[in-house]
Amino acid sequence: MDPLDIVGNLHNIKPVYQPIVSAIRHTVIGYEVLGRVYNGEEWVSLGAFFHDTDVPDEFKVDVDQHLLHIAITEMIEANKDGYLFINRNAQQLMVNDGEDLLQTLIMFEQKGFSMNRIVLEVTEHDFDEEFENLNHLLLYYKTYGIQVAVDQIGAKSSNIDRIRQLEPNILKIDTGIIRNHNSDGFHDIMYSLSMLAQRIGAELLFENIEDNFQLHFAWKHGGRYYQGHYLAKPGFDLAVNDLLSVNVGQRVAEYISREKSLVQQRMNHVLHWEQKVKDLLPQWEGTKKADLFLESLISQFDEESFRMFVCDSDGDQVSSNFRKHEDLWKAEPQKKGSNWAFRPYFLENTMQMKTWSRGILSENYSDIETREMIRTFSFPLTNDHFLFIDLCYSFIYENESLLI
Repeated sequence: MDPLDIVGNLHNIKPVYQPIVSAIRHTVIGYEVLGRVYNGEEWVSLGAFFHDTDVPDEFKVDVDQHLLHIAITEMIEANKDGYLFINRNAQQLMVNDGEDLLQTLIMFEQKGFSMNRIVLEVTEHDFDEEFENLNHLLLYYKTYGIQVAVDQIGAKSSNIDRIRQLEPNILKIDTGIIRNHNSDGFHDIMYSLSMLAQRIGAELLFENIEDNFQLHFAWKHGGRYYQGHYLAKPGFDLAVNDLLSVNVGQRVAEYISREKSLVQQRMNHVLHWEQKVKDLLPQWEGTKKADLFLESLISQFDEESFRMFVCDSDGDQVSSNFRKHEDLWKAEPQKKGSNWAFRPYFLENTMQMKTWSRGILSENYSDIETREMIRTFSFPLTNDHFLFIDLCYSFIYENESLLI
């Protein structure tokens, strides 16, 4: 439709609401406002209108203001609690220095709709344009209680510092990253975003959830809020919980049961490895015979491991590396004397093993030499000497509980 037809016929424009579901209560806690226009035959999305760079920003502001008026009015009349998520780009917010939106919200606050129920969504792309002005305006909005969400997060890693500076309340993550990245890639992305969220005190909202796998992904990666067609499609009515397409509580119960099973399997692996080392521990005769001790372990860990060695509490390697090459184990005496205390968590893990006299299984990480994802099982031989057994990727891959 012609932009002039849209702006000149605001009576043909209505908001639709897409529910946002809480990971804590498994209920609808708010709605994202989207626009629809009647073209004479059906209601169609206003997405093309808002994304068209040739449409004046003033036109977009008029339409967004119209949608916002209707949405808040309907929430008040329906006595609906919860958040209202609204989308604005940087150019729209800068029109009239952002006063149009603020004055509208002040008016509705006087009618009982608190500003802290508004979540203002901006995209990460907006940070490329006049960031300082946008940042000052968003911080100003936050003083009124308005919450800020950054959409399309992760699109540009160069914006991480700007996101930290803004300290948004919510980071919105498109579950499309699952489809568009390999498994290692999206796990790395999610780890980085999760760490960022923790550092700045933001919650994660996963959007565009289209199936059970993506909902599970969102739950497993710390999503506080869920949104997508799998849960509920946008509608003209303010949806209630019994209209959700999926029983989120039931799905989460299934995830919890599965996760507990995997955790138990992982713990069983660790207990089994601990026992194998304990059975051979009487053969430990000190660092001078460390290589002989490792030779006795090879047959016990031939299936799981491709490398093992012994370090002291300062991180100095006191044994050779024992490394498997094409099913044959060989000693690498040149590795003796290497120091590994620089590795993250090395000293903390050795202190934990010393204190609790228990083995530790590392997280998955990329091995410097092989470039494969591996894990390391560590065990205290004495208070000052620690065994490290690197698990090969093929064994990890064959055991789901070790993959996650």
